[in-house]
Amino acid sequence: MGGGFNAKDFRAALAILPRDSAILRRSTEMQMGRLSTHVLDTAHGRPGAGMQFALYRLQGEGREVIAEGVTTKDGRAPADLLSETDYRPGRYQLVYQVAAYFRALGVTLPEPPFLEEVTLSFGLGEEAHYHVPLLVSPFGYTTYRGS
Repeated sequence: MGGGFNAKDFRAALAILPRDSAILRRSTEMQMGRLSTHVLDTAHGRPGAGMQFALYRLQGEGREVIAEGVTTKDGRAPADLLSETDYRPGRYQLVYQVAAYFRALGVTLPEPPFLEEVTLSFGLGEEAHYHVPLLVSPFGYTTYRGS
């Protein structure tokens, strides 16, 4: 027997639905590859607004900048970091400028700061919506694959 139902089979099955089908719209949105992020400032209990970040695609020993930006007032990247048109499976890094963010808020940090920046290394495989939240304080952070 075969390897199961994959994304290509799923898209073929959706092709028979009417174009205005709500099922088609929701299913297509869920299956397209994309990447988003947001930051939560756990030290202050609010979104991490104004934090600089960069997304890199890892290639062998090197890395290529894919996107850069600053989080919005709700702590989110202003747009998807990878949209369905530029999504590619592979290895990536998100780098957040944590110390600069807390200094801008007037937080006194030790020198050198415990967390200058946070680098998250992760892999993207199947075409899906990958959401990478960062929960951060000057002395610790956590992340997970969100939805």
